[in-house]
Amino acid sequence: MLCLGWKGGTILIREISDINNKIIDMAWCDKTSFDDIQNMVGISESQVISIMRKNLKPSSFRVWRKRVTGRIAKHKKLKAQSQHK
Repeated sequence: MLCLGWKGGTILIREISDINNKIIDMAWCDKTSFDDIQNMVGISESQVISIMRKNLKPSSFRVWRKRVTGRIAKHKKLKAQSQHK
């Protein structure tokens, strides 16, 4: 897949591997936790964040990070804690 974008008047073209596409799709999905991604693909939350940072536009990355930070559905530990309250 090719990602096209503008930066400083030039076109950016980046190849994104199939696995990165799947990781990005799972990371955007509210129902898929970081633990699920680690179990399916074998990468940690920090690696997912790194992939997202490298492959998304900066504004899209900021929107995604704001959305998932502290979100119970993305963190099984937080989900378990909230159910015990």
